[in-house]
Amino acid sequence: MSARRRAVAVLAGACALLALGCDDVRRYGARGIVEDVRREDAVVVVDHGAVRGLMGPMTMTFDVPDADLLARLEPGQRISFTLVFTGSAYQIVDATVLGTVEVGDEWARLGEQLVRTTVAPPFSLRDQDGRVLTLDDLAGRALLVDFVFTQCPGPCPLQTARAVAVQRALPDDVRDRVHFVSISLDPANDTPEAFRAYARKHGADTRNWSFLGGDPGEVDAVVRSYAVGKTRDAEGVIEHLVVSLLVNGDGKIVRRYLGMEHGAEEIAADLVALARTPLASAERGSAHEHAHEHAHDPAHDPGEAAAGDAP
Repeated sequence: MSARRRAVAVLAGACALLALGCDDVRRYGARGIVEDVRREDAVVVVDHGAVRGLMGPMTMTFDVPDADLLARLEPGQRISFTLVFTGSAYQIVDATVLGTVEVGDEWARLGEQLVRTTVAPPFSLRDQDGRVLTLDDLAGRALLVDFVFTQCPGPCPLQTARAVAVQRALPDDVRDRVHFVSISLDPANDTPEAFRAYARKHGADTRNWSFLGGDPGEVDAVVRSYAVGKTRDAEGVIEHLVVSLLVNGDGKIVRRYLGMEHGAEEIAADLVALARTPLASAERGSAHEHAHEHAHDPAHDPGEAAAGDAP
């Protein structure tokens, strides 16, 4: 059965379930960029323009009931698509790939996959040895960034243990291109000495892992810039968002791992893929150098070549 016929069958089923005639289900045309594909949930996230007669431009999650159609969609694709509203869900029932986005300010590569990015906020903090470390100091490396505090009674030790497992799983060829960063959620108590003890206790290899603290006001400002919320409960214990961030060597956040549902094996695979992925800045630099080398080479000058070919 063709993808279109399957889409029609799904639509007909939805009509029956809703006790509607098919004439009551409207079809809408739209265009957008696929931001994420969650095959296990049969949904895609699309940043789309205005859908005439239905909604304005926004980023939205849509069901994709056709398995073949879902299999063809990938992040970074520019698509035109047909949308229906079943009464309980918005579904994409047909789509045509028009092209793909370019790697640049908003998109980067993670292995073979295109991913939407955001800029990692800058920081200048002190590590477990009292040395100042900035985000710029880590340019060119793949980073795993998290937020912890040494007196944390619950999630922080689990999060650090997972990161240690990731660190130990790294193959030799990427170790020098990867760095781990843990930023304090309790800078008043997370002194360099406290962080060194915390690292030893949990088995973190600090040769490529920095535990960052410093002036409480400055550290808290960095934590807020990463949109990591924290508060204190009635007993004064810090409650906070549990999140780890994958940051590429160009300083772009390419993936977020919320909570503890993502295992060390998954994160390690992403980190290795990121470390082995050429950076957009390096590719642009290489292209610029190539153009400069041939700037005065007649063999690469369309004007001179054309003149030479003229009778």
